Amino acid sequence: MFDSLTGKGLLIHHWDADGICSAALILERLKDKEIENWTPTLGAFYLTDEQIEWASNFDFVIVADMALPEENLRAIAGKTQVIHIDHHHQQPLDFLHHFNPVAKGESTNSYPSNTWVVKEVFNLDISLYIVLGFIGDREKKIKDNEKFWEITQQFCLERNLSFDELVELVQLIDSNYKVGDKTSVEEAPRFMLGNEHPSFIRSNANWSHNLKLFESKMDEILLQPPEEVRGTLVKKLDTKYAVISAVTRSIAWNTGRNTIVVNTGFFQNCDQLYSRSSTHDMHPLITSSKKQGFNSGGKTDVIGAIIPKEKTESFVKEILDYFSQ
Repeated sequence: MFDSLTGKGLLIHHWDADGICSAALILERLKDKEIENWTPTLGAFYLTDEQIEWASNFDFVIVADMALPEENLRAIAGKTQVIHIDHHHQQPLDFLHHFNPVAKGESTNSYPSNTWVVKEVFNLDISLYIVLGFIGDREKKIKDNEKFWEITQQFCLERNLSFDELVELVQLIDSNYKVGDKTSVEEAPRFMLGNEHPSFIRSNANWSHNLKLFESKMDEILLQPPEEVRGTLVKKLDTKYAVISAVTRSIAWNTGRNTIVVNTGFFQNCDQLYSRSSTHDMHPLITSSKKQGFNSGGKTDVIGAIIPKEKTESFVKEILDYFSQ
């Protein structure tokens, strides 16, 4: 199917390390095709009407590591060929070419990253960018996954790398979206294309600068501890930096507690919400949020949502109630 693609294509990918590494792998595999890569508005898991119209003008569209709303995908698929490669919780989509084992019932533990789905779709050998994908999405939690921790250890041994070095590479790639540098996010897949070596990633001075900015902001944010509400840790932010995922991960993983983080400063009319749990399956909350019309998504242990400000409090209460069950 991929070999038969003709004309000019658009690759829509997530802004994090998994999405960027997935994009680099796809561009490498389809290097004989004319493909423009692009990421949506940072922090927004949906497309605007203008963006849908623009994407629909391409001869084909590939969506990687983004569980865009079904109505967005239907709108594009009604005008051009769409291929969706993902590993997030969603329903199977029969109106496009859908590659998502999780949507078909596979465990998220078997597909901890989108790069692993890309690996299977294109029958690729394990490489740095495939590994960085699941390290990016799971970080130290990958050690709890026997299969992928074994793969990680073997890869480190073969490449003479440490786990901490892999995490450092992920942080450099992720730094771009975290400080709101969308241009660097979109440049990253082609910068990495054909240059699969740790020293090459470390050599990017702009990424190193962005990482320092991000680390400074994180230190400032984490100085103020979260509030405990009914046994759950809750933290509120008011920042233009795209740090909510990292803050939620840091609090949840360092404490082992259920965590909710709300950022009121990223969007004008909506709030960002992230929640992580080590005790509850987050799929019911993801389903509920979508039924309420929120732009949301996630996996077994995490939900991310963009919520109208007047509805944030009630959804936080819904999560707290769910954690209390």
